[in-house]
Amino acid sequence: GHDWGASVSWWVALKYPDRVRKLAILNVPHPKVMARNLFTNQRQMEKSWYIFYFQLPGAVEKFGSAHNYAWPVRLLATTSRPGAFTPEELEEYRKAFAQPGAFSAMVNWYRAMIQTQPEPLQSFDVVMPMILMWGEDDVAMLAEMADQSMAYCKQGRLIKFPGVSHWIQHEEADRVNALIEELFIA
Repeated sequence: GHDWGASVSWWVALKYPDRVRKLAILNVPHPKVMARNLFTNQRQMEKSWYIFYFQLPGAVEKFGSAHNYAWPVRLLATTSRPGAFTPEELEEYRKAFAQPGAFSAMVNWYRAMIQTQPEPLQSFDVVMPMILMWGEDDVAMLAEMADQSMAYCKQGRLIKFPGVSHWIQHEEADRVNALIEELFIA
């Protein structure tokens, strides 16, 4: 999983380790690492300003939808390597953001992250074989959180991608896919 898909993947692997044989995560730290850094690491708090802004009901929807969703589309283009997203792909994202309720649904993941507490778990250790791939030029996540995440991964492998942003699957698709295939075929 990537982004919110990664967060969901981490939690499913933690809650249902008997149902997850292998795990591939892209540019999102272990939930314990994210929580700790989000509230105690000034540099991560600064990078995560948007999470707190997204807590304002209706504000982000109004700003985000202005000028035909120019802001979220611009974020994709400016936080990735040049050329990572083609103009056609950016237009598809714009169309997806404009679907009724879609932008609010996306923002609600961030709201739930702050406003709800997950059920207690027996362990925060990830026991299955897993790979964490991390673009080191992520504007939203400190690269050090990748290293911190490995402390929770009993069979974890960390692959860092220097010069790659949060959008690792777009910028290094062939390499990311090969590593995922290698994990799941092994």
